[in-house]
Amino acid sequence: MVEHAASGPLMRADELRVHFPIRSGLLRRQRGTVRAVDGVSFEIGRGETMGLVGESGCGKSTTGRAILRLIEPTSGTVTFDGEDVTSLSESGLRRRRRDMQMIFQDPYGSLNPRMRIGDIVGDPLGVHGIASGSARDRRVGDLFEMVGLSPRFADRYPHEFSGGQRQRIGIARALALDPQFIVCDEPVSALDVSIQAQVLNLLIRLREQMNLTYLFIAHDLAVVRHFSDRIAVMYLGRIVEIGTPRDVYEHAAHPYTRALLSAIPVPDPKTERRRKRVILAGEVPSPSSPPPGCRFHTRCWLYQELGQPERCRTEEPPEQSVGGEHRAACHFAAETQSSAVGAMRVETPAQSASPVAGASPEVEGSVQQ
Repeated sequence: MVEHAASGPLMRADELRVHFPIRSGLLRRQRGTVRAVDGVSFEIGRGETMGLVGESGCGKSTTGRAILRLIEPTSGTVTFDGEDVTSLSESGLRRRRRDMQMIFQDPYGSLNPRMRIGDIVGDPLGVHGIASGSARDRRVGDLFEMVGLSPRFADRYPHEFSGGQRQRIGIARALALDPQFIVCDEPVSALDVSIQAQVLNLLIRLREQMNLTYLFIAHDLAVVRHFSDRIAVMYLGRIVEIGTPRDVYEHAAHPYTRALLSAIPVPDPKTERRRKRVILAGEVPSPSSPPPGCRFHTRCWLYQELGQPERCRTEEPPEQSVGGEHRAACHFAAETQSSAVGAMRVETPAQSASPVAGASPEVEGSVQQ
């Protein structure tokens, strides 16, 4: 576990918001606003991996892109290594991008099909004036070997590779400038299950070798548990719970987190039969018109269990500590953890059931091809 507090945060987001206008009509007048990210605050220490989880459409990827300013934030600040990224000029942002990179979700759409992979990985070196000519070629070869690919593949095109190999190319591109911080935007969700563990183990090895800091965005909670030092749970543009994997998985304090955990299958038929699945009612509200009060109350099982308290409908819950650095944004966080709702407690897969255990990061590596 990384002691991020001791060395200070590398990245900090404060009240980060990303709103998109809804326009319609001949004059394209604004009719509303999609609040994709609506007041997100968290920090990541040097060498730490922060997992960011939630349902599709909750704002995870938008948060990652806003931190890198691939999407311009509507308000709030992002501080990286003591520098306010949101106020940087174009030239200042270009300089800072050497330290902040991204691995994209889609290994097919994120690579230019008309470029050789040697140029895809080597272009950042030329753009930032780091290397050219033979020095660039050597650096590209080193990067390929680092991610389990043969340097001989530099003249090939993306369509000649499998999805796992393409994602390795994307990882090599992200490492080209020797960054400190990488946003991993669901880097294994588009890959076959047999390949996911190999790519995850590769990311773990690179983190240890290069002292990288990750924001790891995913919707697979079983993967996030074994990959992250801390986990933030996101719902409808807000972070509702944040803590260590043990805090979140064994002492979840938000009803939404409980519901997500109950959906994780347990590889034990007897345990699986004993578990009580939390079924959320209704659909996810639109981010253009989030519910008043607690955004989750329209689907919350605890809200129904406690007799629909008025404060859930009228008061937005503040983020509160529920033990150490474990925090949750729920009026009844203590009740969620208490024996009063023991029937809703969730048994999660054992710690030994790691989805990345035993997989070699080089199994799919194409060095032998």
